[in-house]
Amino acid sequence: MSTVIGHLLLLYWQVGVKMASLRDILAYNLKENRKKCGFSQAKLAEIANITTQYIAMIEVSRKFPTPEMLDRLANALEIEAHELFIVKPSPEDAMERLHDTLASNIEQIVVNAIEKTLSAKCKG
Repeated sequence: MSTVIGHLLLLYWQVGVKMASLRDILAYNLKENRKKCGFSQAKLAEIANITTQYIAMIEVSRKFPTPEMLDRLANALEIEAHELFIVKPSPEDAMERLHDTLASNIEQIVVNAIEKTLSAKCKG
């Protein structure tokens, strides 16, 4: 499990997503997936054979489940356990990354054009 968490942290760093912690990511995704399934906390707890209080504590980032518990939650939600840790960038994050990429590409085009022009003048 620690290898999975390490890979997830690396992915989050590479993508540039800013969230407080894995607990926060899990809390958010558990709640969102539970709602997508139309489950109350009590219904999810019943299906996963977990107490409602434990579900509530995970959803407010106060508890972090064991790998076995994550599997039970994921199975109850009919998803893969790793999906509880997927970070979906906000539209603002996507726009910022697009802006940065475009700015970098434009800068590279300008540098290449200047170098080409200088090279042509030096030859001629």
